Amino acid sequence: MKWLTFRTAAGPHAGFLDGTDIVDLGPAPLQSWFGRDEAEARAMDGRRLPLTDADLMQPIVRPGKILGIGVNYADHAKESVSFTNLKAGGVQKWFVKQATAANGPYDPVERPAVSTDLDYEGEIVVVIGKRARHVPAARALEVVAGFCAGCDYSVRDWQKASPTVNMGKGFDTHAPFGPWIATTDELGSIDEIGVRCFVNGEQRQSGTASQMLASIPEQIEHLSTAFTLEPGDVIFTGTPAGVGQAFDPPRFVSPGDKVRVEVDGVGYIENTIVQGDRQTVIG
Repeated sequence: MKWLTFRTAAGPHAGFLDGTDIVDLGPAPLQSWFGRDEAEARAMDGRRLPLTDADLMQPIVRPGKILGIGVNYADHAKESVSFTNLKAGGVQKWFVKQATAANGPYDPVERPAVSTDLDYEGEIVVVIGKRARHVPAARALEVVAGFCAGCDYSVRDWQKASPTVNMGKGFDTHAPFGPWIATTDELGSIDEIGVRCFVNGEQRQSGTASQMLASIPEQIEHLSTAFTLEPGDVIFTGTPAGVGQAFDPPRFVSPGDKVRVEVDGVGYIENTIVQGDRQTVIG
C-alpha cells in the first residue's frame, strides 16, 4: 500500500494510492491510520482524484522526530573524513533534524541566506508506524509503517562549526521526503532497496541498504533503546558516497538546480533549489 498526504483548500488530507487515483481519507493525520486494518481504509467511500491533479505534501506533515544517522555507508565514511565530525565505526552516530525541516517531495528547498555550502544526501527514509521501545533488531520491521525517498540537505560550513552537527542539518525545508509511504510488502527484500541521487540529471550517488554499516533493523533497535519511537517519527538511514563536498572543488547545489532522489519500490522526489532570504518573522 502507498499512504500519502495531499493539499486541499481545507488543509492537508490523508489518502492512499489506488492505481492512478488517490482515495481521500479526510483531514485526520496520516499516522492516525497506522495500525488499522488496510481493508478499513479501502472500504472508505472517499472522493477520488487523479494522482496527476494532486499536490502532494510530505506524508507526515510535522513529524514528532526527524532522526538521521551519520557516516552509515563505508564509501561515504571514507569521503567524509575531511569535512565531518562524525567517524565511522563504534556506536551509531545520530543527529536531529528539526520538525520545520520537513518538506514535500516536490516543494522548493532553500539555500539559506547565511551560506552557499548547501549539499545533498540522497537517502532511504523509514517512517515508524507503532509505538516502540526496546525493540530487538529481529522484530524491528514490526514497527515500520513503510519507506520513502528523502534528501538530508546539509549546510556544510554550519555542520563543521559544531561537533553536534545539528545546526547544519536542521535548516528549514532541508528534510524533503515522500512522495508517499510504501509499505514493506511493496518492496521485497529490505537489504536490496537501492537509492540514487541526481543533480540536474547527472547521477551523483548510488547505493543499496545492504551496504549500510548499521542496518535499518539495527538502527531501530539502537534508537528505541534510548527513547520511545512513535507513529509518524521519521528516520533518515544514511547516504552513500558522492556528496557535493567530496568533489575537488566541492560541487554544492545552487538556486535553480534540481535534485532528484529515487528509491527502489517507492518512487522519487525532486526538489528545486531556491534562494532563501533574511526576512524577520515574529508571530
